[in-house]
Amino acid sequence: MRRWISLMMAVLVVTLVSFSSFSSFSLPISLVGVNTVYAQEGTPPTDTGNVTENDPGLTAFTSYPVQEVAVGDNVTFDVKLRAATPQTVHLSVENLPEGWTAVFKGGTKVIRAVYVDPGDDASVQLRIEVPDEVESGSYPFSVVVRGEDEQAKLPIELIVAERVPPSLSLDVELPTLRGTANTTFRYDANLKNEGDEDLTVNLIANAPAGFQVVFKLSGKEVTSVPLAADESKRLSIEIKAYEDVPAGTYAVDVVAQGGEAQAAVTLNAEVTGQPDLSLTAPDGRLSGEAYAGEETTFQLVVRNTGSAPARDITLSASQPSGWSVEFDPSEITEVQAGQQVEVTAKVKPPSQAVAGDYMVTLRARPEEGSTESVEFRVTVRTSTVWGIVGVALIAVAIAVVMAAVMRFGRR
Repeated sequence: MRRWISLMMAVLVVTLVSFSSFSSFSLPISLVGVNTVYAQEGTPPTDTGNVTENDPGLTAFTSYPVQEVAVGDNVTFDVKLRAATPQTVHLSVENLPEGWTAVFKGGTKVIRAVYVDPGDDASVQLRIEVPDEVESGSYPFSVVVRGEDEQAKLPIELIVAERVPPSLSLDVELPTLRGTANTTFRYDANLKNEGDEDLTVNLIANAPAGFQVVFKLSGKEVTSVPLAADESKRLSIEIKAYEDVPAGTYAVDVVAQGGEAQAAVTLNAEVTGQPDLSLTAPDGRLSGEAYAGEETTFQLVVRNTGSAPARDITLSASQPSGWSVEFDPSEITEVQAGQQVEVTAKVKPPSQAVAGDYMVTLRARPEEGSTESVEFRVTVRTSTVWGIVGVALIAVAIAVVMAAVMRFGRR
C-alpha cells in the first residue's frame, strides 16, 4: 500500500512538471496574430528600454487623434510607433470612408512599412485627403500597424464641418467728414477676412472728378492687402480734393475685393468752400507816385476768387517810418465768391522824405481764411515850389560869387 501511494505521488509530480513546461513553451505561440493593442489618447507608453511583464509591446499614438476640418481640406497626422523588440512594422488604414485617400509618408517618400527600434520612436505622417463632395459629420477610422507577431490599432476621428464661404467686411468709424477744398479727408477703416481661406484683397475707389484716393497700411501706400483666414487689418483711406472743387457733398465708393468675396462702403466728403482773396490795382499795376508831405490816393481792388464768401475783411499796411497809410473803407463786411470791391488807399510820405522808391505792404485779412498781402512801390518826388526855391538860391549864390570876383578882381 505504501509503495502504491509513493508511485502515485511520483506520477503526480511528473505530470505537474510536464504541464508547467508545456505552458511556458506555448505562450508566445498563442500571441501570434491575435495580440491587438489599442493606443490610449494622450498617454503613450513609457519606454523603459527593457521588456517587462507590463510592457504593451507594439504601440501607435498621435497627439491629436480627433480633428475638425472643412469640406475639401486635407489633414496630416503625425503618428509615432513604439515597440519592445526591433521589428519591421507594416502600415494600413481600416474603415476609411469611401472616396477618401490615405497616404503614409516618411520624409518625402510614400511608405508602406517602417522599422521600429526599441528606445527610439519611429515617426510617420498620415495624410488624409477629404473629397469636395463629402457631407459634414463625424468620420471615425483606424490606423493599423502590424509587426512580426503583434499588431496595434490607433483610433482616429475626423469631424468634417461645412466650409465657411469667402466673406469680407469693411467698416469705417466716421464715413462722413467735413473740410475745405485743400483738406485731406482721412478715414479709419477695418478690413476683415471672415472666411476660412487666405485672401489677397484688392482695394478699389470710385471717386468724382477732382478727387484723389490713396489707401495706406502702416503708413505705406497700398493697392492690395493679404489677409489670412479670420484676420483683420486697419487701413487709412485718404481723399484729397483739388483746390478748385466747389463747395458741396461728394460721395466716394470704396470696394475691397478678394476672389468671390467683396465688401463696399460709401465715404462722404463735405467740402465747405473757402474764400480766396487777392489784392491788386484796377489796371494791375502795383506802383504809383507821391510827393513828399502830400497825401496821394491809389485805387485798389479786393477780389474773392474762392468758393465761399469772405467776411469781415480788415485792410492794413506796413509802411516806412514817418509815413501815413489809410484805407477807405478800412473794413469790408462781405465779398461774395467771384465778386470784388474797390477801396482807396491814402498814402502820405513825410515832408522831409528824400526822392526815390519806397515799398509799402498792403494786407487784406478776412475773418475766416488766409491773409492776402502785396508789395506796392511808391516813387517819392519833391514839390515843384521847393525846386523853384532851390533854383533861385543857386542863382543868388552864383550872382554873389560873380560880384565878389568882379569887385575884388579890379583891386
